[in-house]
Amino acid sequence: MFVGLGTVFNLLTIVIGAGIGIALGGRLPKKSQKMITDVLGLITILGATSALIPLWSSDFKESLPDGSPLLLILASMLLGGLIGTALKIEQRVESFGENLRKRFKASRESSFVEGFVSASLLFVIGPLAILGSVSDGMSQGIDQLILKSSLDFFAAMAFASTLGIGVMASIIPVGIYQGFWTLIGLFAGSVLEQYQIQAMTICGGLMLVGIGLRLLDIKKMSVANLLPALVIAPVLATVLHSL
Repeated sequence: MFVGLGTVFNLLTIVIGAGIGIALGGRLPKKSQKMITDVLGLITILGATSALIPLWSSDFKESLPDGSPLLLILASMLLGGLIGTALKIEQRVESFGENLRKRFKASRESSFVEGFVSASLLFVIGPLAILGSVSDGMSQGIDQLILKSSLDFFAAMAFASTLGIGVMASIIPVGIYQGFWTLIGLFAGSVLEQYQIQAMTICGGLMLVGIGLRLLDIKKMSVANLLPALVIAPVLATVLHSL
């Protein structure tokens, strides 16, 4: 085994899952594709609920001053959104996706960019991407990334059946993101306390709700602009924990 094996395995499962989804997608009528996208939206929101649970957990509350957990998440999301909007993260991600669309020679009318953005955010957001990568970097096993890979395989297959090859292209940001956390684990050891991870997880859960709303065509939120909240949340949590 080598450091980074978990992420390599994860990327392979996304590619294989997306490949199967693309092969199946052309055989599905439009109504069936829309139904699959709606189900994915609902499942994404369902998955977000488990990420939001720590907000009400006793250990998270006890790590912070009374009445501050909700304010912590509010501040993290607002500051993260403002920073992300100023940096135009959503626009940059979509531009990157558009450049990839041209390289993959997908038509402008295709859902390449939507598939790339939605899948990238879905595969990146969540505690398993961070915890699994850090654990891999610390040579403590890849069990968490194997679990994530199994989930990503089916998600990639379902997404690609309706959103196309853009889902497969999501391995680029996923590889960069998880590779970063693997290096953190390799050089810095255990870098996050439980309450810090929980703060990140809750913010990630809210972003998953945003992705679900996008898939359901309820609200096209600029979820990528909220990504800085994943960095701000543990920082603010640390400050509040020290009070």
